[in-house]
Amino acid sequence: MNDPFSENNQIGIVSTFSELVNTNFQGTVNAICWYRNLGGDFKEIVSKLQLKENITEVSAEDLLTLQLSEKGNVAREIVLNDLQLLTDFGALPSLNLLKNYERDEEFDFISTDVYSYHVDRSPIGTDTFLCTYYGAASDILPNEQAIQKIQDPEIRKKLKELHDGSEEGFEDFLKDCFFDLHYQAKPNAEPTNLGLGHLWRLAVDHPKQKVLPCVHRAPVENEGEYRLLLIC
Repeated sequence: MNDPFSENNQIGIVSTFSELVNTNFQGTVNAICWYRNLGGDFKEIVSKLQLKENITEVSAEDLLTLQLSEKGNVAREIVLNDLQLLTDFGALPSLNLLKNYERDEEFDFISTDVYSYHVDRSPIGTDTFLCTYYGAASDILPNEQAIQKIQDPEIRKKLKELHDGSEEGFEDFLKDCFFDLHYQAKPNAEPTNLGLGHLWRLAVDHPKQKVLPCVHRAPVENEGEYRLLLIC
């Protein structure tokens, strides 16, 4: 399989949905990719969907109402099949037409929006699935190339001031406000772009997880271009 990810020790490559959901994370592998070269015209789907908000959820029914060309129909069938596979697996997939996410502008010293490198956390055993069909695609980063923002001395000092200055309960405060989930890339870090059409499974921070959670971020959108993203 000629793919750009096979030499990356953070990524496991599979060729079926069954392998995607059944392959265990282990060692440094905390991202598994169902590598695909998809046919079909996803741009046509995006052009015919209506953006109602900056993030508009698109239902299967919405897709089925579109009048599409043959290539557009091929793309639609791929999306519908992915939604069905994940639903049958027990996940709750959401297909989003995306102009942009909300920016976190509350603090000038730490960003906690999805454009910031972050990990996902869950109280139960689960994984994050995502696929970008059209538009800019997400990035992931090896854990050793990232550092928690709360470990930065200047950021930590300001967060302590925000808390109330005391040590007591400070770690709980960081966790309760999700500051501990956000990372910054180390100098010379080499992120991997997840590309278009591949269905990814990323490791989440939860009590039964045996590997480090996958550090990832949403991309800055291309000017004048929406994203079509499946995520759950």
